[in-house]
Amino acid sequence: MVDLSVRLAGVTLKNPIIPASGTFGYGREFSSCYDLNILGSFSWKGTTAGARPGNPQPRIAETASGMLNAVGLQNPGMDAVLAEEVPNIGKLFQGPVIANICGFSLEEYAENCRRLEDVEQAAILEVNISCPNVHAGGRNFGSDPRSAAAVTKAVREATKKPVFMKLSPNVTDIAEIAKACAGEGADGLCLINTLLGMRIDLKTKRPLLANRTGGLSGPAVFPVALRMVWDVYEAVDLPIIGCGGVSSGSDAAEMMLAGASAVEVGAANLRDPWACKKIIEDLPGVCRRLGVDKISELTGGAHHG
Repeated sequence: MVDLSVRLAGVTLKNPIIPASGTFGYGREFSSCYDLNILGSFSWKGTTAGARPGNPQPRIAETASGMLNAVGLQNPGMDAVLAEEVPNIGKLFQGPVIANICGFSLEEYAENCRRLEDVEQAAILEVNISCPNVHAGGRNFGSDPRSAAAVTKAVREATKKPVFMKLSPNVTDIAEIAKACAGEGADGLCLINTLLGMRIDLKTKRPLLANRTGGLSGPAVFPVALRMVWDVYEAVDLPIIGCGGVSSGSDAAEMMLAGASAVEVGAANLRDPWACKKIIEDLPGVCRRLGVDKISELTGGAHHG
């Protein structure tokens, strides 16, 4: 029997499959499709201090091999999440949850992490540093090593929970960002977030998205994500959650061979609500084909051949 369990900074997951933040809400909708307890974990919707309505419509656009989104971090805010979503998550899912945290200042990031300190089920804090820094002209925190390090330092001082920094691919050298986060005490890394892109409506001759640009996700980004996971695995000695275009058990195995300890599944959930369930069911067969009894043996395997 194949052992699908993995560990992330001391947190054990029954398997490496994690629905990605922004594609799974807080679990409510998907719980009507299947028992969420088959999952390794899930990363809840990116949460800010206050409620956010998100960007104006239209904010979703299809592409040939993926999708663009400019949702704009729509969420109910930390108060509502603690009062309503956290108790409900406990009814739907008994495993460790990954809390995705967003912020527009160092203080907001730190306070959001601090408020989750006593939420036992929030086992890992996934800190999205693709948010704009309102004190630095709107440039996002993940765009340079210094600002990425500053967020890492702020959240590391605010919590005792494992902190995984979610990195943006829209940078010159993602390995340098990873090193900066590692240097300030990150327990792990999640990569990649979406790639910046756009579409133009030929009828109106205007961008399809009201926000003009959006984040590209789906199968189109998988080779980019895979390469970045590879580079970061070579650069730092931290567990990695690989994310970007994963749609099958084979994709998950490939991501782990590149260096990921676990894998997030994003856009595939929007195309097929049962995607994660199907991937989990496929993993034992993938492991047998690759000749491993423990899926954790795949992590970094392509670096040692």
